[in-house]
Amino acid sequence: MGHEVKLLPARSVKPFVTGNKNDRHDARAIWTAVQQPHIKPAAVKTEEQQAILALHRMRSQLVKFRTAQINCLRGLLTEYGEVMPQGKANFLKGIAAAMANVSERLPALVIDTLRDQWARIVKLDEEINVIENRMNVWRKQEDACKRVAEIPGIGPLTATAAVAVMGDPKAFKSGRGYSAFLGLVPRQVGTGGKTKLLGISKRGDAYVRTLFINGARAVLSRSVDPRPWADELLKRRPFNVAVVALANKMARTVWALLAHDREYQKDFVSQPVQG
Repeated sequence: MGHEVKLLPARSVKPFVTGNKNDRHDARAIWTAVQQPHIKPAAVKTEEQQAILALHRMRSQLVKFRTAQINCLRGLLTEYGEVMPQGKANFLKGIAAAMANVSERLPALVIDTLRDQWARIVKLDEEINVIENRMNVWRKQEDACKRVAEIPGIGPLTATAAVAVMGDPKAFKSGRGYSAFLGLVPRQVGTGGKTKLLGISKRGDAYVRTLFINGARAVLSRSVDPRPWADELLKRRPFNVAVVALANKMARTVWALLAHDREYQKDFVSQPVQG
């Protein structure tokens, strides 16, 4: 009918709902919120992007289930003197020997139940691998994901999640807008003309923000390539602060590549726009 459709964040509309919640008050709140200059519409995602995000949600849920199962089995074995090392890889490496030790002392019904728990963990691990393989197939077919994956610290999970959650890159005016959307920019408290910067806002999608931060931590901890910007930052700031700063830089780089349709260049230096 010629209308321009906008998708507003529910959190931004809620403060304008007055009185009891009903359709009339909701419509008035939406009408009021859409006229506010500081409320930005959310980017509309394609069905394909929503499907990839659904895979990420299911994978995240399975990872939580697997972690809970591992911790439960570790705790049960600790009660019988089998102290398992921390970490999934170390646990799976030593579980066979631990089960062999307790099987000589415990009743068969307990051993069978513990083995069922172990099999459940292995099954969850297989399901997670299947989902990751499906996401990797989409990453290889999507040009945006292939370009984003060239950035150091961005693997298959981060590439697919970053592209899917962004929607249309043109919905953000700058890379800082996308970084703020992920909650990677500082919170601000200001009064009397004075502004104080605090820790990161942690707004937006916590899952994607965690992927960026873990990727940045891997770059600072394990990368052997020269990184002058990060090295200079580490001399002035604590390690975790440098990690978040690098994650912020990675998010801005992702937006720049997608918004301007460019390939990643390691030594690229951005130039200010001449007005």
